Amino acid sequence: MKNRIETITDVLDTNKAESIEVFDLRDKNYFVDYAIIASSLGPKHTTALLDHLKKGLKPAENFNNVDESGDWVVIDLGDVLIHIMTPEYRVKYDMETFLSELGQEPTSL
Repeated sequence: MKNRIETITDVLDTNKAESIEVFDLRDKNYFVDYAIIASSLGPKHTTALLDHLKKGLKPAENFNNVDESGDWVVIDLGDVLIHIMTPEYRVKYDMETFLSELGQEPTSL
């Protein structure tokens, strides 16, 4: 698994993705084991990063589903979920906080 994550992050890094973060969710009761979030430089770069991942990871990886818009691409590899977002979408949706708080007990007010 470590090699798979490194391969994914290497493809993203080589192709100028920014702020790449990996979340280990194996103990968090989430539907995937890992989530990777990366920022693109803009909508065209988001699509280009998806193309680079397809070229760099196939045939070793099975792309179960790809949901894409110009600002956000989600790639489902089964046990790994990759989010590529424009910086504006990344701030707006703040997936880092959501993924970091998984499995934590809610606090009472």
